[in-house]
Amino acid sequence: MKNINVTINGRTLSIAVDEKWTLLHLLREELTLTGTKYGCGTSDCGACKVLVDGEALNSCVLLARNMDGKNITTIEGLSAGGGLHPVQQAFIDAGAIQCGFCTPGMVITAVALLDKNPSPTREEIIDALDNNLCRCTGYEKIIEAIELASSRLSDKEGR
Repeated sequence: MKNINVTINGRTLSIAVDEKWTLLHLLREELTLTGTKYGCGTSDCGACKVLVDGEALNSCVLLARNMDGKNITTIEGLSAGGGLHPVQQAFIDAGAIQCGFCTPGMVITAVALLDKNPSPTREEIIDALDNNLCRCTGYEKIIEAIELASSRLSDKEGR
């Protein structure tokens, strides 16, 4: 076991982790943050995406022991004060949620994209979603949700 200090969803933790645990295992099995999904286990589907220091990364291939000093945000950590994050709300409003399995990873990817590029083009949105798989949809509603979130965030910030 190795002790790490990590901030998860704004809460600083000192936790002992097994050398072989992935970040996904730590989140789901040890901390019961089950919004992050296990999909492929090989970094191909994006269902396990979380923000690590603001970057959307696949938690299924990140070793928990390497997260010492990192700031991690899961889908649960996006909501503030009981309200949904604007990207989460846009996914609902645009009808971008079908079975919901891929949704946490898609939302995390969208948040990271919009944090870096508040007004992405459609092509930039499609490129950002490259490592996120959805079996239920043709991605159109997901793209529309990200465009909606971008528009709402821009209006909110007076851009």
